[in-house]
Amino acid sequence: QVQLVESGGGLVQPGASLRLSCAASGRTFSSYDMGWFRQAPGKDRQFVAAIRRSGDITYYTDSVKGRFTISRDNAKNTVYLQMNSLKPEDTAVYYCAARYSGTYYLSRDYSYWGQGTQVTVSS
Repeated sequence: QVQLVESGGGLVQPGASLRLSCAASGRTFSSYDMGWFRQAPGKDRQFVAAIRRSGDITYYTDSVKGRFTISRDNAKNTVYLQMNSLKPEDTAVYYCAARYSGTYYLSRDYSYWGQGTQVTVSS
């Protein structure tokens, strides 16, 4: 069992940066691949980024490549999403999730989810 709690969301202007954090409970955090997804109003949940359990491999959706960076600290049971050069289209609720197996971009393959944190990019 893994419990996930996101933090770090907020209201920022276009071009600004935010860093989201996701703290995991339990002693098996390092056994899970981690992902970030987002959901804008009226839209399906979308894959954003993922990181392998060892932290050596990362994946990104095309729209955030070069702007977002996913990382993890297994000693702190935490995964991060550094978001730079934010755009209004990045506005969404951001969720972190844990996956033991399956495909990194498929939300159905993630077993555990946080409650989400709102990111709003607006001038």
